[in-house]
Amino acid sequence: MFAPLLHHPLLGPLAAAIAGAIFGSFIGALVVRWPQGQSVLTGRSRCDSCGGTLKPWQLVPILSHIALRGRCGLCGQPIGLQGLLIEIIAALIGALALALHPGWPGVAIAAFGWLLLPLAVLDFRHYWLPHPLTAALALGGLASLSAGLQPDMTSRLIGAGAGFGLLWIVAFGYRRLRGRDGLGGGDPLLLGAIGLWLGWHMLPLVLMTASGLGLAAALVMQRRGRAIDSATRFPLGSLLALAAWPIALIGLQP
Repeated sequence: MFAPLLHHPLLGPLAAAIAGAIFGSFIGALVVRWPQGQSVLTGRSRCDSCGGTLKPWQLVPILSHIALRGRCGLCGQPIGLQGLLIEIIAALIGALALALHPGWPGVAIAAFGWLLLPLAVLDFRHYWLPHPLTAALALGGLASLSAGLQPDMTSRLIGAGAGFGLLWIVAFGYRRLRGRDGLGGGDPLLLGAIGLWLGWHMLPLVLMTASGLGLAAALVMQRRGRAIDSATRFPLGSLLALAAWPIALIGLQP
């Protein structure tokens, strides 16, 4: 029933964009509530300023924020842009994936992006890569085989081992030499999960792209007057996520 829709050149990307915006709304709530110890699966959505329960029409992804001009419909206080940006990014992930890869392969690549998005935001804001999200990403990589995506299982398993092992060795060596942690414990797990999606042969490109993004971020920080030294922290997980999804979008094939 869904196959004709997923292969339609216009309706497929449109449906994926709508699904992405809905997922983005969930992701936006998750990245706010989870670090505060709150469940995203229970409880009604409330305004962060007044605590009032939001009505369904105030929770329509993207459209409600525009209609309300970025303010709470109950108290009129401004609503942060983070949720809107996450919804837009998630919608674009879905639209691009189905536009370039019609059918179930596009759905799988969109899911890869939707799983990476909360990891990227949480690492950027809190230097935290929750293991349950990384495990979901890894399981999604294995499940994507059923969508007909390359590479094969052998390449994926080697990629998982190589991704995890490489960053684990780097983290271990840094700790022995410097006497302190240089990488978070979630970074090797994340690269291992990415390896389950992309296979071992794409991991060097992911690492090079992430390194380039990190260098660009460091240059921007320096231009703004911030000193960069050995103690400066960078969200490696966010950089890996930002690198991995475009590579999947372009490089993965049925």
